[in-house]
Amino acid sequence: MVTTFKINEMDVSAGEGETILDVARQHHIHVPTLCHLEGLTPVGACRLCLVEVKGSAALVPACVTRAAEGMEISTDSERLQRYRRMIVEMLFAEGNHICAVCVSNGHCELQALAGDLGMTHSRLGFLYRQKRIDASHYRFAIDHNRCVLCTRCVRVCDEIEGAHTWDVMGRGIQSQVITDLAQPWGSSSTCTNCGKCINACPTGALFKKSKAVGEMEKDTHFLGYIRTMREVK
Repeated sequence: MVTTFKINEMDVSAGEGETILDVARQHHIHVPTLCHLEGLTPVGACRLCLVEVKGSAALVPACVTRAAEGMEISTDSERLQRYRRMIVEMLFAEGNHICAVCVSNGHCELQALAGDLGMTHSRLGFLYRQKRIDASHYRFAIDHNRCVLCTRCVRVCDEIEGAHTWDVMGRGIQSQVITDLAQPWGSSSTCTNCGKCINACPTGALFKKSKAVGEMEKDTHFLGYIRTMREVK
């Protein structure tokens, strides 16, 4: 069944089950995301993909909202730009995202979003919370100060690798990703050392040891390949 609607006054169509984000990307319409990653189940966690629907006062997340007949969507209004900038400022204020000393400087999706939104500073007070760094794994490390709780590592470990080493512990501002039952990563009995979580991470929270800044590029293309091969099989 084909659904017809409008995005930014452009007539578009969606197949059964397709989301607003799916259709927007098919037509090269930019909608910012942070928690979304092609090949993983969408969760709508970061709220950066919020869009306006004509006739509704509420903003809706494009990654988990299915297209409906007759919808009129706006993806780049002044209101949306304000919301997105505020979300990014909150992420910077909550964590330690000092780009100049981050291993992912120049290869960070959060940094790129801040640049796209024209963010030069945060209007919010920084929390300066001192979260732990777990470098117990012989190849990888995690800096919780730079984690934005996108859960991409959790989903790629569960849905693609099938190990489910990563999960989320705590509630609200106390939430953090953990390995196994909050054990040091290096002592994990489930981790396969595949490195998929490193590539899935949008910031410098998960990184390879002994890598220089210029070498910390992330590669997520393997997700689409693995999905395709499994479907073919």
